[in-house]
This record gives sequence, C-alpha cells and structure tokens, in this order.
Amino acid sequence: MHLLFIADPIESFRIYKDSTFAMMCELQTRGHRLSVCEPKDLTWQKSQKVTAFVRDITLTGQQEPWFEAEQQAPHERPQALKDFDAVLMRKDPPFDSEYFYATHLLEQAEREGARVFNRPRALRDHPEKLSILEFPDFIAPTLVTRDAADVRRFHAEHRDIILKPLDGMGGMGIFRVRADGLNLGAIVETLNRHGAQTVMVQRFLPAISEGDKRVLLIAGQPVPFCLARIPQGDEVRGNLAAGGLGVARALSARDQEIAQAMGPVLAARGLLLVGLDVIGDCLTEINVTSPTCFREITDQTGVDVAALFVDALEAALG
Repeated sequence: MHLLFIADPIESFRIYKDSTFAMMCELQTRGHRLSVCEPKDLTWQKSQKVTAFVRDITLTGQQEPWFEAEQQAPHERPQALKDFDAVLMRKDPPFDSEYFYATHLLEQAEREGARVFNRPRALRDHPEKLSILEFPDFIAPTLVTRDAADVRRFHAEHRDIILKPLDGMGGMGIFRVRADGLNLGAIVETLNRHGAQTVMVQRFLPAISEGDKRVLLIAGQPVPFCLARIPQGDEVRGNLAAGGLGVARALSARDQEIAQAMGPVLAARGLLLVGLDVIGDCLTEINVTSPTCFREITDQTGVDVAALFVDALEAALG
C-alpha cells in the first residue's frame, strides 16, 4: 500500500519519542510505501481533485538522517489524495482555523474516494477538551464558560480548581487556583480575554500526583497499558511537554470501564486512534488529532503499539 502522512514538518520530528515515526517504521517494515506533506500543501481547484504536493520518503534506520526523500521540495510532485491507499492526518494541535479548513479539504477528498484516518468530520466533531461533555458519568465537576462570575461561583463551591484554554496542548495555559483564590481574577482575564474567549474549569483532582494517564484506543479497543505522566517537583501538570515523567502501567479497572464504554462509540464515528486522558477515576480529555505515547509504552512494556495500530489500519482498508 501507499500511504500519505499529513503532519508537521518531518525535519522537526524527535524520532526517539514520536508516535508518527513509530507508525512509519512499522508500515515500512511491512513493505508499504510512505509519502508526507503538511496541511499547507493541500489544494483543490474546480474540475480537479483534492491534491497534495508530497515527498516520497524512505526511512534509513539511522538517527541522522532518519529519512531520505526523492523530492527536495514538496511542490515537485502533486498527487490526488484519492490515489493513495490511505491518508493519515497527524498534524499536532492547536485546532485552529487552518486545521479546520484542512478537515474540509480532507472531507472533500473523502467524497472523491480517499480513505482518511481519523475521519475529517470526526476530527471537527470532537474538540479535545469539549468532547468530554458527552460523557458526564466519567468526568469531574466541570464548567465551560466565558463569564468571570461563573468561574468565581465554581471556585467558591469547589475551592481548588484547574483552569485551561480550550485550544491548548501539552499543558499550555493551565492554571491551578487553591482555596485562597490568589490571582483568580488575573488568570480569568488572561484566559477568557475579558469575556471574549471560552475557558474550561474543573475541580482539582489530587490523583494527578499519581499521573495523568494516557489511555490509547485503537479501533475502539484499549491498549492494555497506559502511560501515566507524573508531575515533577512543584509542577501541577503531568504533560511530557511540561516535564512530566512517563511511566507505563497496566490499565486499572476504572480505566477499562471508561475505555470499554467509549471505545465502540468513538470507533463507529471514524476515530481509528484516540487518546483518553484520565486522572484518578475521571476522564479529562479526548485526544483525536494526533494521539501519542506509542514509543514510551512500547519501550517500557514490550507491547508494540505501532504494530497494533497498523494491524487495525490494514483491517480497516480491507
């Protein structure tokens, strides 16, 4: 098969930890061909198909250079997305307007016959912070609002809260406010831009000290190990990008309960790969854009997550 990865510039990959790279390695090992592009390389014109200016790559098996490209620049070779066996959308957040526009181009490519994973409509329909609202039985007390007074009422009720922007990633823009309410007004002004931007507020979960768990779902089924991302020092965030320590653990009974309830629902919507974030017994996010942690789980447990993913992809393609 010939597969196209739509991702951030591959020169920026940190291959020792990159899940997209792990996918590529497994695919090449199985004899599949690889091409890459960025969202900016997508184009459509009337009477033509959605096209990407791509580079065809081969992995070298070395640390540097880790790939060889047949094209020095992507504009050298255009190809219609429908002519690939599969298109994998692996662009990292933020889910901004350009990402939104890319999903519409990808959905048009689907209408033309392309097979896109995760499905573009499902990417649009599942913003990673707000998707948890559909599953209230699994989440902590949560508020979504623009109103500073709402935040103050929520803080008065719960006393220890987390505030976060809806478009952040890697722990960006997350604040904790304890019972004393120190700096709550300034934090709300920063995040909601004086009422112009919606924020999420959640009751602080002390179980974060044991890790922010990334539970991976592949074709609706949970990988048997999660990665607990444990905050270090005085940091409240467990995200690896914020310095958290990643420790692979077997799924708890509660992790399994959440995964088994949500997996079939999300898979039926065209989400082949999902990353659930769980703190203690509570679901906190549903990651659908480019879920990670393949390498860390595989390195620590021996469970080949990339192989599980490619198995599911090949099965989906028939």
